Amino acid sequence: MKKDLIHKPLIHVLLIIILGFLAYSNTFEVPFVFDDTAVIVKNPIIKDLNYFIEPSSASDFKKFFEYKTFRRRYVGYLTFAMSYKLNGLDVAGYHIANLLIHIANALLVYFFILLSFKTPCLRRSSIKEYSGQVAVIAALLFVTHPIQTQAVTYIWQRVTSLTATFYLLSLLMYVKARFKYQTTESSMKGTGTGLELKPALCYLISIISAVLAMKTKEIAFTLPITIGLFELMFLEGKLRRRVLYLIPFLVAMLIIPLSLVGMDGPVGDLIGDVGEAAQETKDMSKLDYLFTEFRVIVTYIRLIILPANQNLDYDYSIYHSFFNSGVFLSFLLLLSTISLGIYLWCRYRNTITHTRLISFGIFWFFVTLSVESSIIPIRDVINEHRIYLPSIGVFLAIAATMIMKAERLRVRAKSVAAALLVLIVISLTLVTYTRNMVWSDRIKLWEDVINKSPNKYRSQFNLGSAYQDQGSLDKAMEQYRTAIRLKPDFAKAYFNLGIIYKTRGDNDEAMKHFKMAITFNPEFAQAHNNLGNVYQVKGLNEKAKQHFQAAIKHDPYFAEPHYNLATVYRTKGLIDKAIDEYNIAIRLKPDYFSAHYNLGNAYAVKGRFDKAVKHYRFALNIRPDDPDVRNNLGVIYRATGSINKAIEEFLMVIKNKPDWIKPHFSLGRLYLKKGDKMRARKELEEVLKLDPLHGEAKKLYDLTFQSNDMN
Repeated sequence: MKKDLIHKPLIHVLLIIILGFLAYSNTFEVPFVFDDTAVIVKNPIIKDLNYFIEPSSASDFKKFFEYKTFRRRYVGYLTFAMSYKLNGLDVAGYHIANLLIHIANALLVYFFILLSFKTPCLRRSSIKEYSGQVAVIAALLFVTHPIQTQAVTYIWQRVTSLTATFYLLSLLMYVKARFKYQTTESSMKGTGTGLELKPALCYLISIISAVLAMKTKEIAFTLPITIGLFELMFLEGKLRRRVLYLIPFLVAMLIIPLSLVGMDGPVGDLIGDVGEAAQETKDMSKLDYLFTEFRVIVTYIRLIILPANQNLDYDYSIYHSFFNSGVFLSFLLLLSTISLGIYLWCRYRNTITHTRLISFGIFWFFVTLSVESSIIPIRDVINEHRIYLPSIGVFLAIAATMIMKAERLRVRAKSVAAALLVLIVISLTLVTYTRNMVWSDRIKLWEDVINKSPNKYRSQFNLGSAYQDQGSLDKAMEQYRTAIRLKPDFAKAYFNLGIIYKTRGDNDEAMKHFKMAITFNPEFAQAHNNLGNVYQVKGLNEKAKQHFQAAIKHDPYFAEPHYNLATVYRTKGLIDKAIDEYNIAIRLKPDYFSAHYNLGNAYAVKGRFDKAVKHYRFALNIRPDDPDVRNNLGVIYRATGSINKAIEEFLMVIKNKPDWIKPHFSLGRLYLKKGDKMRARKELEEVLKLDPLHGEAKKLYDLTFQSNDMN
């Protein structure tokens, strides 16, 4: 019988794409938030693709936490480098990439479920004719559910969604290869025709995808277990051959532990999301983490069933006893859920074969969640993006259950059920769209967090940073003081208060707060650097120098203290030392305008005009119309006899800064040198118009033009 239009795969695919786009259509201008700053905005590694061509060259940044994640999550970082190459720091390109990955994952879920119904165990299922409905329901729940927003809208969590892409692709290609191998073996009986190349290619793609997943995020560690479960539950064949198929994936599991070899810090910190920005909870024992995760997993399940009160930064209690009522009841609920999966598998696998999908979905949920919710302590015990990959199992189980139950309904009841499903999907899409509105503005996002987690010092601090960036300094100070009240030794809050006082010209208060920041964190490079700046303003160059050197010691890859130290050396007349420091600053930050400009000045003082011109040109590549750079470039061209080039530069200066006397006077002298008295007169008259008491211009004008007028 011809399929209804609504049951056609093409319509399903279009629905998935359209609803996915609608749910996230308001995210393209969401700013960088939270760890995006460290991983993208301030990360030198993603700003140069050469580090990915030759990864060893990035070892210059080995003290960065981002270098550690670059080594372990090479593929994820490569996509950020590509986004930076294409979009710079324009957030729209990053969000488009994230959304395309999310929609691709939903399509992979759809095709994976369709393919599952072609396996030997499900071909005889009573709901096989509804395989498209099972697939599209699971995919639509996945693509529209608001629990996914943190993995999609939060740019850095691309590593989570991209891992899911490779994870699903590897599983899909494995099933495709194994299914084709089984078909080929049974029909061709090993006759060695070329038909075997296609399953071999699928198998190769599956292995490559597994490796890519392992090098994107550590949650991929469970992929071989998931593939093994699918092999056991849905495929057939001789045990030895089935084990052989799994061996490459078991070997691939070694990629993650080998990537952690030589890394400093607890394993939980390394497999967590990023460094200091994403970590707040103090160290805890493995048992405390496990007890807490029993409660966390129940929260995850609740968020899938009822996605209310979502939060970027939960204030979650740590549990220390298994016999705490909340922990124990959560354990019983989780144990019951796992037991249900085992029961359905044991009781109905040969009679109601599609119950295998429900069991597999349950097992998928717990297996894929195990890396981040087991006994390896990660400082943030709960994060919504961790449920992105596990949620696929839940949606698969829900979709299979819905179709299994609907199959038994009468026609009218089926229509009601279908209408209810449509209402659920539309509601999820609207809730996701609404949740993304919270992400649209940093202040709105952190105000939402504080409303739900008022005692989180980190959230108070982040709201303060958002206010500070907006220019609402009084509100920012209020938030920083609240953060300090919640955590009296919070060095970063003292530091940001110091920045505000410095901005307002209150150097004494700024100095006091920078010193407090250093007291609580003696290795705080930015605090040392800014304290050095305050000392420099006060004329205490030796003290300034000490703090710039301390900043460099604690963060050798921080460009600004090298620049500031160069300034101290120039003040002392130590030009060669200043040149060395400017060069280091530029190596660390190639687009450092002030360093290029002042290095050009230093080379000019030394008479090395070729190098001075080179760095002035670098500076102009960054700020093409900067009048100071062009004026100094003109001075060098004048000194080296390149009169026409000098005139060109001075004219550019006047175009952008017409009231500046210096370039007018320089042009007057140069035109006289060229014998162009008309233009020279015009420029000198302009100088005297701007400054009637300009002695040199008046003398030159009188000498050249007054005597001529008298004659």
